[in-house]
Amino acid sequence: MASLIEELIATLNEENEIYESLIPINEKKTKVIISNDLDALQEITVTEQEIVQRVSSLEAKRQEVIINIGTVINRNPGTLTLKSLIKLLEKQPREQEQLSIIHDKLQKTVHRLTEINRQNQSLIEQSLEMIEFNMNFIQSTRMSPGNNYNKNASGIDMPIEQTRMFDAKQ
Repeated sequence: MASLIEELIATLNEENEIYESLIPINEKKTKVIISNDLDALQEITVTEQEIVQRVSSLEAKRQEVIINIGTVINRNPGTLTLKSLIKLLEKQPREQEQLSIIHDKLQKTVHRLTEINRQNQSLIEQSLEMIEFNMNFIQSTRMSPGNNYNKNASGIDMPIEQTRMFDAKQ
């Protein structure tokens, strides 16, 4: 059982390190969103996808260890949480303390990432609203009568069907 707990602690430490590496990336992402640098945003997204793949493999490893721990202690692995494991380790204070420390670290790291991601989501939503506003404004000015001029500055009678911004047939 001790080796399983050590493996769990090592896996959780590795996950935490990866999540911590995401913090500066997501902070940079905030600046990129604000500056509207789409190329840099795409590069960051690629980097994030690579990190997510690493986290996914660690998460699978963590779940496997939890299943093994559940088997050893005769508990349903689906009900085992870090808090419940910490309580179960009363007779192993060293492992209990290590698991408690990594639990707290993970909570802080994930909380910080969540804050940054919410901020980024809000910024992206604001950008999309601005784009939609601009598109509606452009479309409304194109459709308003009296704003369509030819090179002789005289009005052109253009049917509304021909004033669409985008051609749906393309």
